[in-house]
Amino acid sequence: MLHPLRLLALFLACALAAPVLSAAPEKWTAAIAKFTAADAVKAPAPGGIVFIGSSSIVRWTSLAQDFPGLPVINRGFGGSELADSVFYADRIVIPYRPKTVVLYAGENDANVGKSVASIHADFRAFVAKVHAALPETKIVYIGLKPSPSRWKHEAKFRELNALIAADCAKNPRLRFVDVWGPMLDAQGQPRPELFVKDMLHMNPAGYTVWKPLVAAALK
Repeated sequence: MLHPLRLLALFLACALAAPVLSAAPEKWTAAIAKFTAADAVKAPAPGGIVFIGSSSIVRWTSLAQDFPGLPVINRGFGGSELADSVFYADRIVIPYRPKTVVLYAGENDANVGKSVASIHADFRAFVAKVHAALPETKIVYIGLKPSPSRWKHEAKFRELNALIAADCAKNPRLRFVDVWGPMLDAQGQPRPELFVKDMLHMNPAGYTVWKPLVAAALK
């Protein structure tokens, strides 16, 4: 029988690692149902590359052209938070038994006021959930981008990127893709030419910056 203090330590460790769920994960039910319907018609073959996360993944409509010959699967759902990817991993990640998962999420979380610690915990929860079912799957995390419309969160974004990059550096099954620096100008400011009018979502030029960085992480 475990000593009471060890039981308490175990409980606290689990609590700290638990994901902070988004306010309403059920609001993505329709989007997830579309993926389920598509899978029923033609299920992706095992060993693919699943791209999951928020609108930066949804809007990456040139994935197949950008990564020719690779079995890419886009399962982004716009406006989602990292906790939503944790919540739905059982339905739109694990069943595909992918070789690699590419994740972009966390930006919306910070924008709605979640702390860096809670978002970081959600990232770790995603990794734990995927690796519990698929221990050999590589997870590639695309670091948060410097969106001009969210530049007020610069410090928070930088801190989160640093924490996740440190996690990735310690785990051979994780990769961190740093898109921050390449998306800044010589003065250290976001490059507006990489974004659409809302200064949040990227235009094709933005994805052109991402493409070689992600490709290198997929090797």
